[in-house]
Amino acid sequence: MKLISTSVKRPVGVIMIVAAIIALGIISMRSLVIDLFPEIDLPIAVVATSYQDAAPQEVENLVSRPIESAVSTVEGIETIQSQSQSGSSMVIMMFSNGTDLDQALLDVREKIDQTKGFLPDRAGEPNIMRFNPDQLPVMWVGLTGKDSAALTQIADDQIVPYFERQGGVASVSVEGGKDREIQVVLDQSKLQQYGVNTQSIVQALNSSNQSASVGTVEKGNKDLQIRVKGEFESIGDIERTILQTEAGATIHVEDVAEVQDTFKDSSSVTLVNGTPSVVLSILKKTDSNTVDVATNITHGIAELNAGLPSDVNLDVIIDTSQFIQMSIDSVVKNILIGGAISIFVLLLFLKSFRATIVIGLSIPIAIISTFILLYFTGETLNILTLGGLALGLGMMVDSSIVILEHIYSYRKRGYGLVDSAIKGASELAPAVIASTTTTLVVFLPIVYVEGIASDLFTPLALAVSFALIASLVIAITLVPMLSSKLLSKAMEDSGRRYWFDRFLDWVKGKYRSVLKWVLNHRKTTVAGTFLAIAGSLALTPFIGAEFIPSADQGQLEIRVETDAGSSLIHTEGIVEQVNERLQGYEKDIETNYVSIGGGGFGGGMGGGSNSATYTLQLVPASDRDKTTTEIVQNIDKDLSDVPGAEITVSSMDSGMSMGDPIQIQLNGPEHAVLTDLAEQVVAEISSVNGVYNPESAASEGVPQLNIIIDDDQAAMYGLTQEQILGQIQMQFTSQVATQFREAGHEMDVTLLYPENKRSTISDLQDMKIQTPTGTLLPLEEVTDFQEMSGPVTLLRQNQQPQMNVTSDVVERDLGSVVSDVEDVLADINLPEGYSYEIGGQAQDMADSFADLALALVFSIFLVYAVMAIQFENFLFPLIIMFSLPATIVGVMVGLFVVGIPLSIPAFIGIIMLAGIVVNNSIVLVDYINITRRKGVDRYEAILEAGTSRLRPILMTTLTTILAMVPLAMALGEGAETQQPLAVTIIFGLGVSSIFTLLLIPVVYSLFDDLTQKIVGRRKKKKA
Repeated sequence: MKLISTSVKRPVGVIMIVAAIIALGIISMRSLVIDLFPEIDLPIAVVATSYQDAAPQEVENLVSRPIESAVSTVEGIETIQSQSQSGSSMVIMMFSNGTDLDQALLDVREKIDQTKGFLPDRAGEPNIMRFNPDQLPVMWVGLTGKDSAALTQIADDQIVPYFERQGGVASVSVEGGKDREIQVVLDQSKLQQYGVNTQSIVQALNSSNQSASVGTVEKGNKDLQIRVKGEFESIGDIERTILQTEAGATIHVEDVAEVQDTFKDSSSVTLVNGTPSVVLSILKKTDSNTVDVATNITHGIAELNAGLPSDVNLDVIIDTSQFIQMSIDSVVKNILIGGAISIFVLLLFLKSFRATIVIGLSIPIAIISTFILLYFTGETLNILTLGGLALGLGMMVDSSIVILEHIYSYRKRGYGLVDSAIKGASELAPAVIASTTTTLVVFLPIVYVEGIASDLFTPLALAVSFALIASLVIAITLVPMLSSKLLSKAMEDSGRRYWFDRFLDWVKGKYRSVLKWVLNHRKTTVAGTFLAIAGSLALTPFIGAEFIPSADQGQLEIRVETDAGSSLIHTEGIVEQVNERLQGYEKDIETNYVSIGGGGFGGGMGGGSNSATYTLQLVPASDRDKTTTEIVQNIDKDLSDVPGAEITVSSMDSGMSMGDPIQIQLNGPEHAVLTDLAEQVVAEISSVNGVYNPESAASEGVPQLNIIIDDDQAAMYGLTQEQILGQIQMQFTSQVATQFREAGHEMDVTLLYPENKRSTISDLQDMKIQTPTGTLLPLEEVTDFQEMSGPVTLLRQNQQPQMNVTSDVVERDLGSVVSDVEDVLADINLPEGYSYEIGGQAQDMADSFADLALALVFSIFLVYAVMAIQFENFLFPLIIMFSLPATIVGVMVGLFVVGIPLSIPAFIGIIMLAGIVVNNSIVLVDYINITRRKGVDRYEAILEAGTSRLRPILMTTLTTILAMVPLAMALGEGAETQQPLAVTIIFGLGVSSIFTLLLIPVVYSLFDDLTQKIVGRRKKKKA
């Protein structure tokens, strides 16, 4: 081992390299992007299209279905979903993993371009985008004051430009503001008197509000550009716009309409802690650091408040970086606690501060080296990558412990410092490399696992792998070098820690006695092991399963739905009742943000005037007595009897957009039948224990008045459907004629009729339709009216109607609830042509578990292959592999005792155990073989190997287990995600170590007897 010899003989070079690594690591750590979770690569594209004033049925038939048909042939698409609601369509394409989404988006754009000509004239330009969870805002900031119009202007002119200049900010959007508008309120009687129609007014306003360049002229030696300036400069210019009547007379706009400088009708209201506010949501750039962006914005708020009017205040409503920062801090704290525990264990065993320093240095250097590798691989610093460091903390010193102990054995034989370091490290370096390799190879299949499980835990696997590789390099370079300089008197038996040595001697004596017993009762030992495994597997129904443990982020959502078609004012009244009932939770609620008629916290396709969305930010978990789930249940109970509204309370504590825990997708040919089935499913699954707030996507129908045009009657008057439709739209909706610019602001000039002429059914029935000859006739002369209920949103999947039923899960694990729900659904008789599927987190969990199970099988095979290469033998690796089944006992008992279900993090822990637990068995079997080669009897060799290897096995096991205890206790914010992983490894490794020390010697002796019988038979045959 030339590398070891060089590092020992040239310590200055090693020290300089370590110093460079530390410096580079600190720089890398400061440059790493900080986030809560790794970036999830979801191969999803969205096509959003508007279709103004169209009902959901029209949107589905004329917009959604043509787009679905067009994009369905794009290669790589697994699922197409569409949502059609009044005025808008959203088509969602989910691609198979591994699809080149950039190329797929180009293909989608090409298909959409070919379809544009078939879309209705009033349909907007299709907007094609890539779905990215990072597109959610990182902060919401509230601007409060007395005058909403002034707040909107301050937000647009001062705050938005300032925030968008801050580092890492991608965009800032404003909600709850008032948009200025120039309204041209038409007088119908004067229009009839002068014989002017609305179309001529639109044309006049447009043509009178134009500026253009028309050429150049020479003036001396200069060219002057000729520009005709005709834009409106004041409201008076709009009022004085000239109109031509049918008789050829000239009038002005003010003769037939009143021009008002006002604001657009508000479709939403935002309240922050009960106060009307303008809310700004801030999105970060994809590669920006969430914490840095939030810090920049927070500092900017302090600077902006100093320059705002005294009655205006700017405050943070929701800051997602706070939970990220608290989670990162808690993981770092757990790493420090785990590191301190590991150092204490080393000091206890080694009895030397110098020896402890030699090994302890491998921890910070390995962590710093890992930061460098994470930076250059493009990973972020999140609770999973840091959790990987915390989990690998104890394993980082394993190689160094083995090397140091062997160096010390040479020192006891009388070798010099340098010779001891070189010989001791060189002899065990191959074994240490092989041992570390068995731990590393288990992560190889995880890299090839697809889906969410891969996106979340590949970074964790990389973090652990980088840390172990760095610790291995340190063990065979830095540890020998430091040993040659610092261990002149280290680890000498001077009586210190004598009580611990005496305790270890007592443990060795007890272990030797138990080992003798199991070797003399081999069948009983094997049978007992099988019974223990069977008993632990019997705990499976009591443990259950879930996708990913949710962290108590302290955010909850309240959705308020009043009767379909309710006005904004009516919904505000319901919100006031909800606010009164929330006053009892003031000590737990830090921020109360409600959007009435808007999209709420998550945005999306927006809400209607009959909906309101609350986002409540609770105080940190350490400052309240109840969990978020308990508060959700209490609030839900208190709001259950609010009259005139359907209220749903749910937690937002996952930290990731993983969808609903349970989503039942009903498919079939008719929307109406699916709606009835959805209501039936909601009623049936409500009785399942653990199902919480089940709801159907089939909202109560919006009351609508259908106008049925009598084509024959209309033709008698020379009218077409398009002409009648256009006049009705003009009467009951507004029409933007042109734009008015003032002081750098641009606003709509809108034509509309007075409110009292377009609000009631009688206004519609009394409306006059103008024929091509100028005659006016009542609308009901050529139409019939039919009042009915229309759908709010129409869903389709894979070009077939769909309806979803969703539910949260409380007080039970997801796996058990899904099993009970499937039993209930199996008893429902679905009509022919209708089916259901379980989606949401339940489907993601099943897919991820299947992928990880396959990864576990491959990991076990790779571990066996590595050991076969190391031993150059197939039998001894097979013996060592018997330590794996016993691991199940520890895993199942651990999850049962702690009371947490099997989840993806726990499954990752099982995969990691496949590479960890064999290391102790490798050490034990290898030493048995070494002892037997010296001529020692098998029985005595096993006893000697067991007692002599007990100390290093205890050392490595305890450092690994105790370093993970803080994570297993879920100390701090966000630690719930790593808890199953830590619990799995602690109990799995702990119990497996006991079985390794007792079962592996028994299995070794049984296989040795079997080998001798086979060899004996072969000799007899030959004889």
